[in-house]
Amino acid sequence: MSGFRRAFGIVRRNPRPVPLTNVDPAHILAALPLAVVVLDEQDAFCAVNYAAEEFFGSSKALLLNSNLSDILPADHPVFLVLERARRDGLTVAEHDMILEGPRLVRRGCSVHAAPVAERPGLVVLTLQDEGAARALDQQMSARNAARSITGMAAILAHEVKNPLSGIRGAAQLLEASVPPADRELAVLIRDEADRIRAMVERMETFGEKKLERQAVNIHRVLEHVRKLAGSGFAARIKFIESYDPSLPHVHGNRDQLIQILLNLVKNAAESIASMDRPDGEIHLSTGFQHGVRLTAATGRAKANLPLFVAVRDNGPGIPEDIRRHLFEPFISTKATGSGLGLALVAKIVADHGGLIDVDSRPGRTEFRINLPVFEEPHESTHS
Repeated sequence: MSGFRRAFGIVRRNPRPVPLTNVDPAHILAALPLAVVVLDEQDAFCAVNYAAEEFFGSSKALLLNSNLSDILPADHPVFLVLERARRDGLTVAEHDMILEGPRLVRRGCSVHAAPVAERPGLVVLTLQDEGAARALDQQMSARNAARSITGMAAILAHEVKNPLSGIRGAAQLLEASVPPADRELAVLIRDEADRIRAMVERMETFGEKKLERQAVNIHRVLEHVRKLAGSGFAARIKFIESYDPSLPHVHGNRDQLIQILLNLVKNAAESIASMDRPDGEIHLSTGFQHGVRLTAATGRAKANLPLFVAVRDNGPGIPEDIRRHLFEPFISTKATGSGLGLALVAKIVADHGGLIDVDSRPGRTEFRINLPVFEEPHESTHS
């Protein structure tokens, strides 16, 4: 066989691997996509990689001059993970952890703590935000389902709405001519025809239409939504507003942003009303969520620090089995709901290049929307 290779010029070469002794470990650390930090025995930062800067929304220089307790409260479970790793000398892992502090909000995180054998007290901590990835997967699944509704709505609009008009007209004629005992049936036919038509029209809103976007002041949108809700379906519910006045404008469509936020506030109000609790509250908040990278519907990468809008209520919460499919069409927590409201919300958010997520437990449900920041178009200069 070796003679065959020589005859036809086939030469087998074994590439020589680059010895790791020639590679700076700092370069390997910096290249890792996971957030990695090294903490000393006092939980002060000794080393951080680029992914950790993004995760904590802070620069390397600031982190290396701070302690983990400056970011998370002293009683946070992550400190128990670090303690166990140091005490037992083993890698300790925790999943689906919430990391929340004055400057950090991360949900669904996986945390691994590994002690450094050669340096007692030192711990390598890796952190991965799996919540945003799960939310994106759910939203993409819901968006694909919404697209299937688009085709269904087009068929229904053509094949159903016209016959419905005839049925409704016939019911009106019967209502005026039948005896009073049968009039109730004619009214029932008319009302059901109206209900089916309304559902078809709601499904038509899933159609793929060009989204006209511009700079939108999200706080004015929220104020408009609060006034509408406060003078109507949420008149007896207390609103609490917590806004970041330094936020720039959203790159969005004002009318559609009003629509999705009004939908979320209405759901929150109905959730509170289902418990008949007198202390019902709806919290509206805005701010920056550091380290989240989103891609718009156009495929262009958006800012690394998108703003968020959150709607939170103190209702009963959403059951776990429904929460995983909440943004899919025809999924509803209400007995009389059509299951199209949140699916439409997810579609509009996706059309904006944003992301929606929900965090729910008994007594607290929060919908959080990440939206792209408006950027002034760059004017081209001619020399």
